Amino acid sequence: MTSSNWQNEIIYITGGNSGIGLAQTTEFLQLDATVIVFDISDTNLKLLASNYNNLNFFVADVSHPEEFTNQLENAEKKFGAATILCNTAGILDQYRPLLETDLDDWQKFLNTNLTSIFTACRFVLPEMLNQQHGVILNMASIAGLVAGGGGIAYTSAKHAIVGFTKQLDFEYANQGIRVNAIALGAIDTPMNQADFADDAKMAKWVAKETPAQRWGQASEVAKLSRFLVSPESDYIHGTIVPIDGGWTAK
Repeated sequence: MTSSNWQNEIIYITGGNSGIGLAQTTEFLQLDATVIVFDISDTNLKLLASNYNNLNFFVADVSHPEEFTNQLENAEKKFGAATILCNTAGILDQYRPLLETDLDDWQKFLNTNLTSIFTACRFVLPEMLNQQHGVILNMASIAGLVAGGGGIAYTSAKHAIVGFTKQLDFEYANQGIRVNAIALGAIDTPMNQADFADDAKMAKWVAKETPAQRWGQASEVAKLSRFLVSPESDYIHGTIVPIDGGWTAK
């Protein structure tokens, strides 16, 4: 798809202020798409906006459905309905097992990682159906495919995203909607770095767990995202695409 074609796209991205979401935001801005970001922080977005007049953003805690929906409504009124939705916002649970996870923790991780996707999809889908066209890309994880990629709350949420993605595509594929997900492996982001005390520990962990023996880069995920929301992947439906350096091939 040429740059001129991307100019017709209105792309909503959650969690676009840092990490993978920021890489996606930058990728689509460079294609001249209209990009609208929803994040609890806007520090990096303010810097990015100085270089791109096609970037717009709303500060919102996506784990709170009412607050998030209000900002989605504001975005749609001001900039138009989404043609593409990238549900990228997420938080880690520091590999906490069940007995170290209380109900508040459980709800926090599920609200951010899972309920935010439900909220965003419920909002954008009616207009996508009116247009008989729309693309939704969810951010899952290898923790949504196997055990051991996170704690109990994170793993549960990511498994749910896998099921949600498949079912949503099944329900609306015949009405012009495509829904897919990316299953992330070890991606070098600020959020993942915070899970490790030092670079040596990170390198040892990646060498042990990942056949490629390196961290993936957020820019690599952004390029995969670009493909999965483009017409080039038009026949890819309800699919979970790993980008994990071979983790799930073991």
